[in-house]
Amino acid sequence: MPEIVIAERAGVGADGLPRPTEDHVVVLDNAVLLLDGATSPDPSLPPGGWYAERLARRLADDLRTAPEADLTDVLTTAIAVVTAENELRPQRSPSSTVAAVRWLDDRVDALVLADSPVIGFGDSEDFGTEGVDVVSDDRLAGLRRRGMLQTGADVRRRRNAHDGFWVAEADPGAAAHSVRRSWRRTDVDAVLLASDGVSIGVDQYTLFDWRGVLATTRANGPDAVLDAVRTAEKQDPDGERWPRPKRHDDQALVLVDFAACSRV
Repeated sequence: MPEIVIAERAGVGADGLPRPTEDHVVVLDNAVLLLDGATSPDPSLPPGGWYAERLARRLADDLRTAPEADLTDVLTTAIAVVTAENELRPQRSPSSTVAAVRWLDDRVDALVLADSPVIGFGDSEDFGTEGVDVVSDDRLAGLRRRGMLQTGADVRRRRNAHDGFWVAEADPGAAAHSVRRSWRRTDVDAVLLASDGVSIGVDQYTLFDWRGVLATTRANGPDAVLDAVRTAEKQDPDGERWPRPKRHDDQALVLVDFAACSRV
């Protein structure tokens, strides 16, 4: 069993006021799930955290029942069940990212849907010359960079569309567009899962690279990474240096440390 450490912190709403986190982390016997509910552009819809909590619970139940099942199949079924149970409609429902890591005797599997990355560290060619394999879904970030998600209507039009981005919502077919990876278990040193309130510190603020995040987490705990991101944001309270919709987003960071036992 790898060592697992977690840090979570609530952000603020679009109005700048505190509210409960919409990130959800679930630890199972052989898997970790991280879901980041999207802040709804329509106040008439349930919040993204409401949806992420229900989807996480269904994914966890299904993986407990079938711990070796294909992750895409499990996600497809979970979205379908949550959609049916809550009478959700595509384009008129809350949504969530999904990041999953699952370890078996011979391999470690990763799945990413939308912008909560999984980062694997190892010493085989699968991890490249830097020993890092970033499993990320860049479609949402690409649309933002091109200014194609300016309004709530833009988001709904592009959500789960071939000219847009894919996310867990009320369309089970979105699961087929997940980014997947499998590594030999003996090659894996550690895996990180992060919501975008943490990954922004790498991708936009350039406070660390992913090896730096791993080193800081191992040395000082995952809260040290969250602290560094928050400190940067407090120094740019109005988003002048780093434009962003909220001063502070929800943060979740999970380290699954396969090498921990060998270091004891």
